[in-house]
Amino acid sequence: MGNEANDDRSEDGSGGGERADGGSSGRAERSEGGRGGGERSERGRGGDERSEGGRQERGRPSWWSAFRHSPFFSATVVVLIISAGAGLFAGSYTYAFANPTPHRIPTAVVLPDHGTPTEKAFVDGMEKALHASLRLHVYPTYPRAREAVEEQTVFAVLRARGRGVALDVSGASGASVAQVLTEAAPKVGRALGVPVLVRDVNPLQPGDPRGLAIFYISLAAVVIGFIGAIQLSVHARALEPGERIAFTVAYALLGGFAIAAIVDWGLGALDLPFLESWMILALTMFTSGMVFSMFNVLFGRWALIPTWGLMVLLGNPSSGGAVSWPLLPSLLGHIGRWLPPGGSVNAQHTAVYFRGHQHAFPFLVLAAWALLGCAVFWTWRHRHPGGRETPLRRPER
Repeated sequence: MGNEANDDRSEDGSGGGERADGGSSGRAERSEGGRGGGERSERGRGGDERSEGGRQERGRPSWWSAFRHSPFFSATVVVLIISAGAGLFAGSYTYAFANPTPHRIPTAVVLPDHGTPTEKAFVDGMEKALHASLRLHVYPTYPRAREAVEEQTVFAVLRARGRGVALDVSGASGASVAQVLTEAAPKVGRALGVPVLVRDVNPLQPGDPRGLAIFYISLAAVVIGFIGAIQLSVHARALEPGERIAFTVAYALLGGFAIAAIVDWGLGALDLPFLESWMILALTMFTSGMVFSMFNVLFGRWALIPTWGLMVLLGNPSSGGAVSWPLLPSLLGHIGRWLPPGGSVNAQHTAVYFRGHQHAFPFLVLAAWALLGCAVFWTWRHRHPGGRETPLRRPER
């Protein structure tokens, strides 16, 4: 019995053990419950994270700000600029060259007796046929009128010739103007029953029958002039401002020589007064290079846009090289003479076809733009993206 009692107690002990186990399991459950509280705590922290994520989302930059600081922004700007530039380029040249129309043609009239009825009728007929005005300059003698042609004051000479009239045109003064007058004069003469003699007293050179060679060499000097400045900025950034100007002079001299040598000695298209033509081309290239350098310190990496607009979109069509200024739209005809391409064409044209009658004005135009470019570039040279570091200029670390 004692053993049974002991067994019962043993069982009771085991039951106590069960109770102990139950207590342990209860504590475990409570512990797990604690862990559940931990999970709730973690969920609470997850809520905090979500709230922080919401704040981060709200703090993220807008799509425009992200786009503005991405490489796609500059690429998009370039696409738009190139597209607009293509249209403007085609439009400006088409506007100037596609349908040249006479507006005013300076014409010398030899009227020793204040003109005959035949001459007056012919002038009226020409103006009606051309839908323009002949800006008449009266000269007492024919030699005086021819001198005016050499000075490029007039483009043609009208004089009496027996029962009819004679019209002397100057192809070298402007091939397009001479062509317009040559085609219109016989038609007017037939309509009036007046004999008309048309002759070219100053023709173009055989290698340049359309009179475009001077325009082409001037265009080359203008474009290569500012491309050279661009290349110096890209590939020779370490040049100091004075050195940059000196190298601009160097490539202008060599480039002008190369253009003149190829056109004259190589192709034989023009018989150039070599030294004078070389210096005009060199001055043109230097001026064009300094115009870009000026815009470079003013507009930075976008300097090509105003340079292209001034020199190519506006300057070249209005230069009078491809179409003489009497046939250009009035505004272009006046502006072109004050821009570097117009100054270059005018100086070169006189040097080639009117030797001994050179004018100072086109050289003053080129020199003024060159000095302006140098002055602006030198004044704001600290803004030029280049130069070598010196102890005084080395950035602090």
